[in-house]
Amino acid sequence: MTDLMETLIENREMVQPNHANNLEVTHGGNVMKWMDEVGAMSAMRFSGETCVTARVNRMNFERPIPVGDTAFITAYVYEAGTSSVKVRLITEREDLRTREREKTTESYFVYVAIDDDNMPTTVPELTVSTEEGERLREEAIEGENGDL
Repeated sequence: MTDLMETLIENREMVQPNHANNLEVTHGGNVMKWMDEVGAMSAMRFSGETCVTARVNRMNFERPIPVGDTAFITAYVYEAGTSSVKVRLITEREDLRTREREKTTESYFVYVAIDDDNMPTTVPELTVSTEEGERLREEAIEGENGDL
């Protein structure tokens, strides 16, 4: 069994000009790629297996991330099935000089754990042993159900 808090991963990507669109803000495809990578890390940390993306449950781009800021990405597993792993992903725009952050993007990804033959394999049971973990899990379930 793996606890939710053990799956929590935070990562930063510095937004460079090559990540930007013609409005000098991060191209949405780059944000999605970064989120997918961090989400897969969380799913693999949870399952102990290689995980591949199976589904993206909507991708809400609420505000842009300008060149020069960082994309601060948080991911954690909040639910698991037999071979599937649900991960909540939140991206925030972060100004490293002021440490100011604001949410820019949120999504819910489903990954599938695979074995050496690229076939689905079982994942452990998810446990939640802290109040913080329970709060994160409840937020994820509410958000996944459309209460963003």
